[in-house]
Amino acid sequence: MRDGVSRLRRFTRTMLLLVACGVLASCAPRKEPGVVLKFWAMGREGEVVTALMPEFERTHPGVRVEVQQLPWTAAHEKLLTAFAGDVMPDIFQLGNTWVPEFAALGALLPLDAQVAASKLVTPSDYFPGIWDTNIVDGKLWGAPWYVDTRVLFYRRDMLARAGYAKPPQTWAEWMKAMNAIKRRVGPDNYAILLPSDEFEPLMALGLQNDEPLLRDGGRYGNFRSAGFRRSLQLYADMFAQKLAPMNRITNVYHEFGMGYVSFYISGPWNLGEFKRRLPADQQQNWMTAILPGPSGPAASIAGGSSLVLSASSKHPREAWQLIEYLSRTDTAARFHELTGDLPPRRSNWNVPALANDMYAQAFRQQFERVKPAPKVPEWERIATEMRLVAERVTHGELTVDEAVVQLDAKADHILEKRRWMLARKEAR
Repeated sequence: MRDGVSRLRRFTRTMLLLVACGVLASCAPRKEPGVVLKFWAMGREGEVVTALMPEFERTHPGVRVEVQQLPWTAAHEKLLTAFAGDVMPDIFQLGNTWVPEFAALGALLPLDAQVAASKLVTPSDYFPGIWDTNIVDGKLWGAPWYVDTRVLFYRRDMLARAGYAKPPQTWAEWMKAMNAIKRRVGPDNYAILLPSDEFEPLMALGLQNDEPLLRDGGRYGNFRSAGFRRSLQLYADMFAQKLAPMNRITNVYHEFGMGYVSFYISGPWNLGEFKRRLPADQQQNWMTAILPGPSGPAASIAGGSSLVLSASSKHPREAWQLIEYLSRTDTAARFHELTGDLPPRRSNWNVPALANDMYAQAFRQQFERVKPAPKVPEWERIATEMRLVAERVTHGELTVDEAVVQLDAKADHILEKRRWMLARKEAR
């Protein structure tokens, strides 16, 4: 009996001890699971950036990154929906022309203080025009991640046969060279390809003038300016003189290789495509060059994507650390290897993969001369109207004078709400 009582006492003490331990455990501070950063990226970049996350997580203990890939076709709507529902990611990729829109919405966190304190993100190392795409109303809203622009892809063998040892540098030289090529290739071939569904070639020509495409702080169109008139006239002359085909081309690489066209204004993604798609015996026949301008090498489009922080992020410090990590030159070099995207920092162009690529050098030179698109949320709608009106000019439905008047009217209508909002803001 005594043994039974002893066993009961020992059992009771044990249970009381376990209960006490449970109470103490419930009162003790719980271990935090760590910081989870939500990172949204688009297209191919969203696929490959996951390969860069293990190193970041290793060097930032307690921080984990969840990457979600968005298709480019749905990214804009997805971001707007997330903002409206207050479920934005901590960090996300944003096309440069989208920065003004999301800054105006209040969706972004300004980065001026972070950059000023950073030892990794150095503004002077970035191409100025690219960095400028992220500055809206005097504040910095993003850090360039990768860049693109438009340069000339050209058949240097065709140019040589027409009597030119080097690519043209001015509009006048360019027109002479294209006419010389046209005389050699005959009526069934052409000098330049200007696809009707691309507004970028005309926009690049428009940016080469001193006058802005929009005036009065982005309140009105400025297409009736003398500069844009000259750009549109040059564009129209290429069709009027039969230098550019009116019909659409389904396989640019085949037609370029066959000599159907000798000039093509395009972006860095075509560096890899031309290397892959043109036969080996044609690889010495093509080259890239910076865009000719009214009086010499001139501006082109400042394109690409940036990394931005959500204004609603609960972890802005860790999210900025991720931007710093992705902005490092060694990380950017690895990102270039994985994607082929061109880096926005000059120092990255010293690595052998880019420094020794003769086709990429025109992009390096052009990036020093790029200009941002007008920094208004409505710009993409205006650019679409520019493309549609230009197409009517090339088909002879509008004169250049009629087209610029119509473009200004369309731009002014699109910008009507902007003018109203700015007027209210100034009246306060």
